[in-house]
Amino acid sequence: RLRELVFGAALSAAVRAAARLGVPDALGDTPMSAEALAAAVRTEPKPLRRMLRALTCYGVFTERPDGTFAHTEMSRLLREDDPNSLRAIALWCTEPWTWAAWPKLDEAVRTGRNVVEGLYGKEFFAYLNEDAPESADVFNRAMTRSSEQSAREVAALLDLSGADSVADLGGGQGHVVACLLDKYPAMHGSLLDLPRVVENALPRLREGGDLADRAQIVPGDVREAIPVRADVYIIKNILEWDDESTARLLHNVVQAGGPGTRVVVIENLVDDTPSMRFSTAMDLLLLLNVGGAKHTTDSMVRRLTAAGLAVDTIRPVNPYLHAFECHVQG
Repeated sequence: RLRELVFGAALSAAVRAAARLGVPDALGDTPMSAEALAAAVRTEPKPLRRMLRALTCYGVFTERPDGTFAHTEMSRLLREDDPNSLRAIALWCTEPWTWAAWPKLDEAVRTGRNVVEGLYGKEFFAYLNEDAPESADVFNRAMTRSSEQSAREVAALLDLSGADSVADLGGGQGHVVACLLDKYPAMHGSLLDLPRVVENALPRLREGGDLADRAQIVPGDVREAIPVRADVYIIKNILEWDDESTARLLHNVVQAGGPGTRVVVIENLVDDTPSMRFSTAMDLLLLLNVGGAKHTTDSMVRRLTAAGLAVDTIRPVNPYLHAFECHVQG
């Protein structure tokens, strides 16, 4: 097993290559030979067979007795059109910068600091948006797909019937805001995220969209300022930065909202999830890129209370996400 683990990079690379080549999309419901797949995705058949053989060892595709390959539950998740697609996440977790960062994990563990600034000379998100736009696009697609898959569950869980306005901080393209505006026809919503992100906000929220008259799109960095007053602020899957950035964001929320304002923090945790291997690996990746961390329930509660928030309830959104419903203390 240890021999297999130390070759984990080979499996990651094979998953990435299959996704980038479009192999899962080319393979339909009918099994195909390596030769036919190679013709469909324009590769050489022999090395493609070798890659598929490696992936089948881990349940990504299966090889039939006649030598053809067929989908498995996992390989279907690498299709772009699968409703539960993890293709964007698979690409994000194997982007080029990750291969430079992982060998420096011992340095990050020794110092407790990210290694990306040493590698590229600038803060991680500045590096992405200024020097690696393709990787930034992959990140945005991954976060968008994740939001699409969870937004309806978040909207179904939250009771905002007493609120007139909601603001989603770092809300990507606005899926959560859109779902909440659908649920509450009299509510107004604001979407705040970096300019490059909100440029691609959902058409429904932009001028001419069916929600545009109740939606406000605000470009900016929520770590620097939150120029929007709302009854409820939602912070989903972004309290994973370094301690200073997280503290600044929470301080900005408290200042913008004032006493009594509701704040809902939604995160996946490393102490209460059926996907511990994924969550703990992402926890290490956060250490490498931003010096951040995934949270345990206790560490999240401590972080929130230190910022001046009182935690009212903690509830699961789905098997992977938890909602910390809070209010700003007076």
